Amino acid sequence: MNKRIRQTVALLFLVPLAISAYAQPARYLPGTHYVELSSPVRTQDPSKVEVVEAFWYGCSHCFRFEPLLNNWVSMLPEDVDFVLFPAQWNQLMKIHSQIFYTSEALLAAGKIDQAKFDELHEAAFNAINVEGNRLQNERQIGALFTEHGVSEADFSSTFNSFSVRTRVNQGDRRMQDYQVRSTPNMVVNGKYLVSTGQAVPTQQEMLNVVDFLVGLERQAMASASGD
Repeated sequence: MNKRIRQTVALLFLVPLAISAYAQPARYLPGTHYVELSSPVRTQDPSKVEVVEAFWYGCSHCFRFEPLLNNWVSMLPEDVDFVLFPAQWNQLMKIHSQIFYTSEALLAAGKIDQAKFDELHEAAFNAINVEGNRLQNERQIGALFTEHGVSEADFSSTFNSFSVRTRVNQGDRRMQDYQVRSTPNMVVNGKYLVSTGQAVPTQQEMLNVVDFLVGLERQAMASASGD
């Protein structure tokens, strides 16, 4: 059998397989495994696929999710942008959002580095979920920050700053935009909301759905750019 005939036979064999694969239903379905947001939310960097985690420091499920999530984030490709978003639907959650935005503001101002930001993030989770410290007022939160090397002056001025309070207030609108009703939730590229439930029974499965949606968005972005 010459080369041309072998190539033709190979193609005839592969075409039905390709058609069969194309005809396979999607592994995850809208309305079952994830929710399509009614209005897309603007992402920070349109050149990348954004994945947001909506979390709460007081959420035991979020606390248990952290090791799994951190491992997943460590393996993300360059075209995926991971963003943390503190959920809030009551006053205590708003105070805990203020913890996150204070750390974020200190990082932006060069008062702490990324390693210290990560340390404070973990410390807030541990304080509430392991040590039983609810971090429900400025005094308790300030003690946490100073314990981890942030001066009282830097903490107080940042925690009570206009910019931090503005970020907390803006969080109410983002909660509505993301349609977050529980934690942890994941939002993919401002379009899809993923949470655990009957169809997504584990946090690992939630990440699997997120990976699936990242792939869809990556393909859509490539098609839009003409690649």
